[in-house]
Amino acid sequence: MKSMSANFRSLALGFVGALLLAGFASAAEVRVMISGGLTAAYKELVPEFERSTGNKVLTAYGPSMGTTVNAIPIRLERGEPADVLIMVGYALGDLVKQGKVIADSRVDLVKSPIGIAVKSGAPKPDISSADAVKRALLATKSISYSDSASGVYVSTEMFEKLGIADAMKNKARKIPATPVGEIVARGDAEIGFQQISELKSVQGIDIVGPLPDDLQKITVFSAGIASVSREPDAGKALIKFLASPAASAAIIKSGMEPIPAGATD
Repeated sequence: MKSMSANFRSLALGFVGALLLAGFASAAEVRVMISGGLTAAYKELVPEFERSTGNKVLTAYGPSMGTTVNAIPIRLERGEPADVLIMVGYALGDLVKQGKVIADSRVDLVKSPIGIAVKSGAPKPDISSADAVKRALLATKSISYSDSASGVYVSTEMFEKLGIADAMKNKARKIPATPVGEIVARGDAEIGFQQISELKSVQGIDIVGPLPDDLQKITVFSAGIASVSREPDAGKALIKFLASPAASAAIIKSGMEPIPAGATD
């Protein structure tokens, strides 16, 4: 019986082989800008794409939004080259409106839930309901959240929904660029909020779990071809691979849900 990795490799080879037969046989350098949410699965999948196609994938990492030096919109503003953008869906939509992404190239790849993390070994708060989360946040001394989609929701919607926005002003802190899990791991915050897929790759933390359903905000991560792309066909091949059944196992393992091709929210 084949191992899971062997099954994945067989499926991936078959899928990418079909891409080659469809006309993507010439090797290319594909430049990708990607935000943190999909990074863990992406890092597992890209080497198989490279081996199977002969293409080289060059990757730049950064938040989907914000004004930090590595944020994807800022990278594009200063003229960094890009073929494929993989980021929060509504942020990609903004770039489509600005003419920086080819509109009909957009593919929604995954759904990603927000999770809560504490330092490894620390007591795990009850987060089974909205009221339980509220009690935990009021009891804790320090909270961190990201400067991307999950943090925007937590700071501008969730705190208000729980009726604790004023109480959070002096204890909740936005973390630009750095993964929230790293802040929690070194003890600079007792509780951290971020996409579960981003928390999973951080050592030194325990993931308490996802937000309860009545507080949860699912983020869609999408991919598209940059308007300045020099390798749009190779870029489309990469996006198609990431959206294929061959990629599903890695996506699920990283804490996200694949979006079937052609599905809509």
